[in-house]
Amino acid sequence: MASEPAGEKIDAAEAASAPRTTIMQSSSVFARAGLLAYVFLIVYASLYPFSGWQNIGVPLQAYLFAGMPRYWTGFDLATNVLGYIPLGMLTVFALYPHVRRGGAILLAILLGVLLSGAMEATQTLLPNRVASNLDLATNSLGAVIGALLGSRSSDLVMERSRLRQLRDQWFTPEASRGLIVFALWPLAQIYPQSYLFGNGQALPVLSEWLSDWFDTPVDLGAWLRNGIDLSAQQYWLIETVVTACGMSSALLALSCVLRERAPRAALLPCFLAAAIAVKSLSCALLFTPAKAFVWLTPGAQAGLLLGTLLLACALLLGARAQRRVAVTLLLIGLAFVNIASANPYFVATLETWVQGRFLNFNGAAQFLSLLWPASALWFLLHSIHRRKLRGSAPPP
Repeated sequence: MASEPAGEKIDAAEAASAPRTTIMQSSSVFARAGLLAYVFLIVYASLYPFSGWQNIGVPLQAYLFAGMPRYWTGFDLATNVLGYIPLGMLTVFALYPHVRRGGAILLAILLGVLLSGAMEATQTLLPNRVASNLDLATNSLGAVIGALLGSRSSDLVMERSRLRQLRDQWFTPEASRGLIVFALWPLAQIYPQSYLFGNGQALPVLSEWLSDWFDTPVDLGAWLRNGIDLSAQQYWLIETVVTACGMSSALLALSCVLRERAPRAALLPCFLAAAIAVKSLSCALLFTPAKAFVWLTPGAQAGLLLGTLLLACALLLGARAQRRVAVTLLLIGLAFVNIASANPYFVATLETWVQGRFLNFNGAAQFLSLLWPASALWFLLHSIHRRKLRGSAPPP
């Protein structure tokens, strides 16, 4: 029988003997990171697509005293309530164990009301959005429900849940800062992208904002390409590289925070399968069911194969080398996806996309797509990994 790695013995001993306060503090790290990400998500979704800003002379608080909106649907009301329930729950979890019960509920509700009020007031400056006191009321109701649910479940979720046990058994102590990042990767595939796993395509968004700001067309990608037009073969190669780098970097980053005894052979394929399932379902819902697998192009297929080979080779390395490889692959994928022009096949598919009532949802999906590579780089380069290598305990 092979001897047990020394590092694994130390990790197992730490997990078994960790004091109650340490567990609670590490849990709050996860909750605070989730709350911060969710607040940014709400802001982005509420102000999407960030164009056409203008002051029409209406006070920002005028919507508070206006009558009921003339047009609203049950879908809108349900979306507003459901969208703020996680905010209330995450706020209570983020405050745990320092503030509990009534105090946590009040603070969670206050955050929900203030955030929703600020978003509605800002929407007064956007011609394609409508500030509404009904939206404020339903968002606040969602925050109230989330705060109550969070207060009732905080002890169970933060200390005694099965998920808490699996987290201690499968993941290293410093993984708390990354679990939110990894959980968001499948969701980051919802927004339509030019290339499979081509998250972080920020230049088209920046070009659109700059065009609106300067009132003249701006194409940063074309400027970087220096007028070079890509051939069909080059599109295929770029899609292969982007897909391979996006897939292997995400799976490798997850592998970096798994303990030796974690079921890596099951977790990594399930992680990839979740991302592909979300991608297929979103294509079916946003376009038509017949286009559920429109993303499975020859370039994407080659990228999946290449990504699998890259991952298999990188998993033979140590944890420190794996992090470096993951960072390198992330940066390569970001460079290719931003420099390359839009995939013509993707542009043709996008013409059938009607955003309609899903404007908020699509804004949130785009936010996740843009944010994920930056958040993954932040986690992989965090100083907590260097502290672990020097042998010191990670901070709470």
